[in-house]
Amino acid sequence: MLAHKDLHFSGRSGWLRAAVLGANDGLLSTASIIVGVAAASAATGPVLVAGLAGLVAGALSMAAGEYVSVSSQADSENADLKREAIELAGNADGEFEELVGILRTRGMSDATARQAATEMTEHDALATHAREEIGLSDTLNARPLQAAAASAAAFLVGGLPPLIVAAIVPFASVAVAVSLVALAMLFGLGATGARLGGAPVGRAALRVAFWGVIAMTATYAIGALFGTRL
Repeated sequence: MLAHKDLHFSGRSGWLRAAVLGANDGLLSTASIIVGVAAASAATGPVLVAGLAGLVAGALSMAAGEYVSVSSQADSENADLKREAIELAGNADGEFEELVGILRTRGMSDATARQAATEMTEHDALATHAREEIGLSDTLNARPLQAAAASAAAFLVGGLPPLIVAAIVPFASVAVAVSLVALAMLFGLGATGARLGGAPVGRAALRVAFWGVIAMTATYAIGALFGTRL
């Protein structure tokens, strides 16, 4: 008999959030910088320098922010695990009864809950209480370095296309070309994220693209207003 496998979108929430946010930020930040500087400049050089600087700074900022955030989460998880270990060592019977109570609230009879609690405790008491009481599991544990690397990589992947476009098209077409490419990618990014997450595709794509248009329009207007085009 083949094993039955269900597709659960919630299991993707951690990496999906980091990937979508990172790529979206990389694309939109870099494209907006390029469009704004292009509106304020008279040559391709400053545009590429600004875009590259924004790409690198943004990737490092994303990595640092994600690392700090997930590290704080990891610290909280470790503190909860230590506290749970102390409680198990000092009051094993009380913790067992607490586990039985949790299992009963999930629909088990008292006898079944006690049997399940006994077997789960014998297998791994700390992991069982961490999962059932605190909601922690190996698949959901905070991993700061992994999160930081994923965010930085996603930012770079999202930010490179507008920089490449700016480098290969004539300067007079940079703002328009980068805007169109960024808009198309934002649609695709929003649709892909929605599909992977099980959300409505059209609404998500339009939402991402809408805010992209707002950001690029604002930076272009600032560049045109305060720039020194010759």
